This record gives sequence, structure tokens and C-alpha cells, in this order.
Amino acid sequence: MHQRAVVERVLKLSEGGLSPSAMAGQTGLPRSTLRDWVQGRLPSSYLEPWPAADLPDSYPYLLGMYLGDGCISRHPREVFRLRISLDAKYPGIIAECKQAIGEAVPGNRVWQGARASRYTDRPEKTCVDVGAYSKRWPQLFPQHGPGKKHERRIILTDWQWEAVSMHPQGALRGLIHSDGCRGINTGRNWRYPRYSFHNLSEDILAIFRAACELVGVHSTNAPGTVYVSRMADVAKLDQFIGPKS
Repeated sequence: MHQRAVVERVLKLSEGGLSPSAMAGQTGLPRSTLRDWVQGRLPSSYLEPWPAADLPDSYPYLLGMYLGDGCISRHPREVFRLRISLDAKYPGIIAECKQAIGEAVPGNRVWQGARASRYTDRPEKTCVDVGAYSKRWPQLFPQHGPGKKHERRIILTDWQWEAVSMHPQGALRGLIHSDGCRGINTGRNWRYPRYSFHNLSEDILAIFRAACELVGVHSTNAPGTVYVSRMADVAKLDQFIGPKS
């Protein structure tokens, strides 16, 4: 098992711009191991197990929000910042996300800031970032790592699956609030609501499908998107998700 200090040294070398090959020369560790670490696949000696029973009930919701719209960045003195980017037109989701963050790291200040979207030239502040600073984020979300989520593996730990199994409704609510929607599907002579969840990561799409199975909801697949379309299944999701607000 690798000591935590060794992992920390490697992550700091990576932040300084060294490649896995260069770090292998300095540390004597295999390049493949170093590549795994900088891509977020950290050893169990670095990631302390987190018993699901010690997590707040809102953790699966926050997990869903993180997987969709969240990121974790390293700051001085081993402090990390969780940031979740949200749409300003949904104040209810913003408030629920802030509450879940506060329950995950009680006693830490939860911050909020408005900004313009990075995907448009319009100056209006249509995005809201919420988050908090804590040393606990790497343990609470061991999926964090450099690079985009869809360019690396996103695998939940056993204790995360246990938490999701205990509260699958929260996980689905967080995933839909981040990268999903409840819309209207139409045809020539029909019109009915359906849920869709879009993500570029096949691993995150699989997590959404698994959570659907946990609540007994049938889903169908399209490239990059999972749909819940059957009337009874939509009604079941409406009991704990519903339209965004």
C-alpha cells in the first residue's frame, strides 16, 4: 500500500506540469501507476472508506449534482473546493444544492456567486456557482481528478453504492437536476411527458440507469441520453422529482 505522503507528492508534481514519465524518473514508481493517480484512480490507502451510515441522507442527491455539474479543485494546505454550476432560473434547485453541501460539510461556509455563461457572449449572469471549501471532498467524492469526467472512468465505491441503494430517489433527483429534464414528447396525435438524462460519460449514464432500476423504473437508451418514457414510470419519478423550479 502506498503511503498518503507519496500520493500527495505525485499529485503536486503533476500540478507543477510534470508528465508521468518525468515523475517516474523522480519517484521510481511505475509510469502506469502514476498515470492512474493523476487521472483520479487513487489507491485505497489514500481514499479512506466512508461508511454509508455516517453520510447525510442528502448525500446521494449531492453525488448526482456533482457527477453532472460539479468539479473539485485543490487549494493550499490540503484544502479542496467543491463547485457546482447551476442555472440561475431554478432558485429551488440552487437552494436544495446549497443545503446538501452544508449537510455534507457541517460548519463550513457554503458560498454562492453569479456569472455569465461560458457558452454564450451575452453579459447576463445566467449561471450560479455554489460550493464550499473542505479537506473532506476527496474522500466524499473519490471520482475527482484532472480532466473532464467523460474522458476518464467514473466508478462508484462500494460505500457510495450502498448510500445510493439506501436513497436512490435522491440520486435520481440530483442527476436530473444537473444534466436532465422533464419535457414533453410529441407525435402526430399524441403528447406526453418524459424524463431525459444526457451525459457524455457512459459510466455516469450507467449510474443513472442503475438508480432507475433501484426504484423500479424502466429506461431506454439513445446515444448520450437515457429516457424514461412510460406513463407509469414518469408518474413514479414525478413523486420525487417533477419539473425543475
